[in-house]
Amino acid sequence: MIEVARRTWRLLEPYHGMIYFAPEAAAAYAELGLTGRAGYFASRSAALGAVPAPVVVATFYNFNPVLVRESITTAWSTTDPAAVLAARHGAADRALRGILGDAITSPEMRRAAALLREAAETVADDVTGRPLFAAHAALPWPTEPHLVLWHAQTLLREYRGDAHIAALLTARLSGVEALITHAASGAVPAETLRTSRSWSEEDWNRAVTGLRERDWLTGDTDLTFTPAGAARRAEIEKATDENSVTPYARIGEAACAELQELVRPFSRALAGKLMPWALARP
Repeated sequence: MIEVARRTWRLLEPYHGMIYFAPEAAAAYAELGLTGRAGYFASRSAALGAVPAPVVVATFYNFNPVLVRESITTAWSTTDPAAVLAARHGAADRALRGILGDAITSPEMRRAAALLREAAETVADDVTGRPLFAAHAALPWPTEPHLVLWHAQTLLREYRGDAHIAALLTARLSGVEALITHAASGAVPAETLRTSRSWSEEDWNRAVTGLRERDWLTGDTDLTFTPAGAARRAEIEKATDENSVTPYARIGEAACAELQELVRPFSRALAGKLMPWALARP
């Protein structure tokens, strides 16, 4: 069931993730006075309320804390969480309508929304140790199926994300070290991860040296796992999967398989328009 759950989550991820790349979102946040990365951090953490910056730093694990602190301080001195949540919701609606067109009212969309909402609702009370999931789970459900599907995937994305942070902490990896091990896995180029999370070359190289000293990485110039490092990274992924499987297991393999078939054309359309790199994922 773990592999089924992982495939279902991965296939649905573009349906949620499009909000981070849609021009409608950037425009909506700009109307509130949020530019740069402030819109990202504010929109994803707004469900927590206007909490102190260190709380947001704690939940955005692998980003440079300076970037998070500056962004969220700017955001809540400019606007408020309710306005940002409304802007995010409206942007998701416009982006999905623009790319999916009539598909948003199709029987396939209604069925997919019902299945994924059922999965998300089975863990609605499973919030211990999952702060971002808990915050988003407390938000009201939208009514239109295309937004129900988006909200459900948002919940399950944060559910998994909180589990991943727990696994990284258990492995005694700092935020920047977690990024380096992600780069070593070959999933995303190291420079993309470093710059997108606002880590300096000095911070990055210091962390690389530390991981080599702890036998995570070889002494080569490239980021290459030692056998011990590869095993530890595999354990992190295994723990993440094991602590994220429940909502999918509760609706069952047949429902997950149906969900995958229903959502595949939606996710491909969204990825093709906004995230072409995601189409290469298995």
